[in-house]
Amino acid sequence: MFTIGQFSKITGLSIKTIRLYHEKGLLNPVEVDPATSYRYFNEHNVERARAIGHLREMQFSLAEIREILDTFSDDSELVPFLRRQKDVVGKRIADLKRVASSIDSLLASEKEALQITKGSTNRIVKKVVEDQKVACVRWNGAYKDTGRVLGQLARQIGRHIRGKPFNLYYETEYKDDGAEIESGFPVSESAVSSNVQMRILPGGLCLSLVHVGPYSELGRSYARLFQYIQTNGLKTRPPIREHYLKGPSLIFSGNPRKYLTEIQVTLDESTEDDNGNSDERQD
Repeated sequence: MFTIGQFSKITGLSIKTIRLYHEKGLLNPVEVDPATSYRYFNEHNVERARAIGHLREMQFSLAEIREILDTFSDDSELVPFLRRQKDVVGKRIADLKRVASSIDSLLASEKEALQITKGSTNRIVKKVVEDQKVACVRWNGAYKDTGRVLGQLARQIGRHIRGKPFNLYYETEYKDDGAEIESGFPVSESAVSSNVQMRILPGGLCLSLVHVGPYSELGRSYARLFQYIQTNGLKTRPPIREHYLKGPSLIFSGNPRKYLTEIQVTLDESTEDDNGNSDERQD
């Protein structure tokens, strides 16, 4: 017979784990000294401990392992259990992949924000944006409700999202309520939904300015854009687009002074200069 210390070395199980398995009725010593309560084990216990180890590696619970070892004696009898466990593990892997994808999205978001802050913030740039598949909802209401609408939309299409949220503003003036707004996200090409509109958001020539700071100060950036448009005699068409490059995340509300919002004003193609160059202004 083996003492608990010897048994621990033979099986690779800690003494704490051996005691736990004993308490759970999973690994009963061949003998317990009534005077000292010392546990003693034999070769049969060693074999059972190794079986427990293999089943634990396959992520079976202690209750499942006890049921398996107390009920079956041959590998062929385990087939139903193994198939069921494979399904459980497969689901767990899928869940972990979703977690990894969420982490990757946050990391990519921060990397993009860092690149933007080192680049074209607070500059007015003329650029061409590409057509993009989006999931969106068009609604009428108050501007303060855009966050709620985007949150609801994100919950509906979460795994299909492939970019930053945006709002399209169709009004030519500010409205306290009843403003015509379209809220959405870029989505994968294969995305489909019976509850959300999927469409191609047309690209084209636009003026772009990346605003750094809280949403309450967006008016200053709009003033710069409108002044630039007027000074240069440019023609525009609705809607105005706001892309939220960095803002409140799923985890933290963040520092509003570091929020990044790209404002895009669509231009008539006729406003592009003859050389196809981009206009740019630095504060």
